[in-house]
Amino acid sequence: METDQPKYRRILLKLSGEALMGEEDYGIDPNVINRIATEVAQVMDLGVEVGIVIGGGNIFRGAGLAKSGIDRVTGDHMGMLATVMNSLALQNAIEKQGKKVRVMSAIEIHEVCEDYIRRKAIRHLEKGNAVVFAAGIGNPFFTTDSAASLRAIEIDADLVLKATKVDGIYSADPATSPEAVKYDHLDYDEVIEKKLAVMDTSAVVLCRDQNMPIQIFNMNREGALLDIVKGSPIGTIVSANPPQTDVAKQGETK
Repeated sequence: METDQPKYRRILLKLSGEALMGEEDYGIDPNVINRIATEVAQVMDLGVEVGIVIGGGNIFRGAGLAKSGIDRVTGDHMGMLATVMNSLALQNAIEKQGKKVRVMSAIEIHEVCEDYIRRKAIRHLEKGNAVVFAAGIGNPFFTTDSAASLRAIEIDADLVLKATKVDGIYSADPATSPEAVKYDHLDYDEVIEKKLAVMDTSAVVLCRDQNMPIQIFNMNREGALLDIVKGSPIGTIVSANPPQTDVAKQGETK
């Protein structure tokens, strides 16, 4: 039940690079990143500690570059650098809201941000700073979804929040399947077995093995992030042994 007090002590917010584009075809829409920064600041005002992982798909995506002929490892390294650029932009936007932010990179790039060190990251969070984790996990072939799951576990977050363009997980693509049914709750194995593709399988497995809950929600809904940290069951919750709601059961019959 939603209250004025936060339900969570520490969260990990996963943002896609594409989310920053807004109505643009490429790069960062200032209106979008400023709105995200405002909502992050509102959550921090409640005393919630916020870690963020952001993708780089608005600039470069390693898998996409590989399809165009670039070596996959090189493409993934370019994608990691794209996440650093997005992280610096988000840092600047959140700082304009009067909050302190640290960017910590999985690859060494000392001139613009810190190296990722787990204990240092936790200390920053405990001091009330937001921490943006850049460059994925620092290795090719791993997506920022996997990075989000890993960092959430490492910093002992209470929840992974995966921001998307839809309001949860559906039995099919709601854009092309009008009969698609939205799930309120799912078990990790259901997400994998049904191939719902809300996150990479490796990311879901990592959360499952460490019992890290995931909440999928629409970041375009104004105030959604704040409502979630107050306990609102917005979107879809993926966790161990979720309650079987009528909606979830209906989705299973589709």
